[in-house]
Amino acid sequence: MNITIVGTGYVGLVTGTTLAELGNSVYCVDIDADKVERMRNGEVPIYEPHLEEMFLRNIQAQRLSFTTDLKEALDKSEVIYLALPTPPGEDGRADLSYVLGVADEIGEIMTEYKVIVNKSTVPVGTANRVSAAISAKTDIEFDVVSNPEFLREGFAVEDSMNPARIVVGTNSERAKEIMAKIYQPFTNTGIPIIFMDEKSSELTKYAANSFLAVKITFMNEIANYCELVGADVDKVRLGMGSDDRIGHRFLFPGIGYGGSCFPKDVKALIKSGKQENFDFQILEATESVNKAQKVILSHEIEKHFSGNLKDKKIALWGLAFKANTDDIREASSLDNIKILVAKGAKITAYDAIAEENVRKILGDKISYAKDMYSALDGVDALLIATEWPEFKNPNFALMAEKMKNKTIFDGRNMYPVELPEQHGFFYKSIGRKTIGK
Repeated sequence: MNITIVGTGYVGLVTGTTLAELGNSVYCVDIDADKVERMRNGEVPIYEPHLEEMFLRNIQAQRLSFTTDLKEALDKSEVIYLALPTPPGEDGRADLSYVLGVADEIGEIMTEYKVIVNKSTVPVGTANRVSAAISAKTDIEFDVVSNPEFLREGFAVEDSMNPARIVVGTNSERAKEIMAKIYQPFTNTGIPIIFMDEKSSELTKYAANSFLAVKITFMNEIANYCELVGADVDKVRLGMGSDDRIGHRFLFPGIGYGGSCFPKDVKALIKSGKQENFDFQILEATESVNKAQKVILSHEIEKHFSGNLKDKKIALWGLAFKANTDDIREASSLDNIKILVAKGAKITAYDAIAEENVRKILGDKISYAKDMYSALDGVDALLIATEWPEFKNPNFALMAEKMKNKTIFDGRNMYPVELPEQHGFFYKSIGRKTIGK
């Protein structure tokens, strides 16, 4: 089939590349001419493991192309995916201006039946609003479908090529047949496609992400309680996760969740509830707890140094909100940097993938190291904020040589507590005993 993807951000580019990999001719549209030109030349504008090889393969096969001309792409395609940003406003409400703006344009330029697919994460009722925007500009028949994505950053290619399920919201039999055809390569292998109405589909995405945010936050609260009573969160986690009603995933404690999805979606669902005079009390509590959890180790660092961080040198391993991505949106690292710098600390950070994005925001407010060990030269403490694989098995002897004080604050529980203890480190993690008090 011929398919147009409007928006080449994280969701749009992964979706477009995946659909091309399935044999479709995909036209990706973006208003950024420089970005379009770079993609035409084979440059992937985001970091995502294994995406580049699939991206280049489909460009070479002429199944994946890029343009700034929406009409050109629209005229070639029967199905139009909207993969546009829906950032939170100051009140937490999802900003639909990009989605509705493109809907207006589609209504003005379409000349025959189209299926418009909302791939962006949008509030309940957005399909109706998109439909109304298009209908205001044309009498031509069309259908609007909700088809939320469930991609994990760092595993997006794996998730896109082997999804757990495909959710499609539509009340149109014609649109249903077209969407079933697009996803037939998946359903042929036993992957389920779940058809429902548009509003239920829109809410499914918010509900799924919000539930996972709650699960993470619950485990963080359990971890904090473990420290008070002398329990070990690793053992509690294993005991809980062995119950198949709970499962092991998303039970790893740490310094909060971040990224482009969970914080935004929790805020948006809370706001959507308030518009209906409904309070999502559990989500409001989740948001509050997570905000505190993200900086819990900054306060521990301050306490460790008797409240005086002026001119203390702190190494920071990891800037991305999670491993295997360059995404720093809502990253815990940034919240901790803000607090520590305000207290007078000097930060030297290392993150080979996310550094460039942080430089654009912080500039020279912090220093940047060329590798994980050079970040440790003469520092008073190390804070680990991202679970990058290269941090999992460090040379503790070398670390001890380089650091002024053998002090580690581990926000991702990277090591068994016995390991730093063997090398004489003070080691503070989440939900486990502190070594070297």
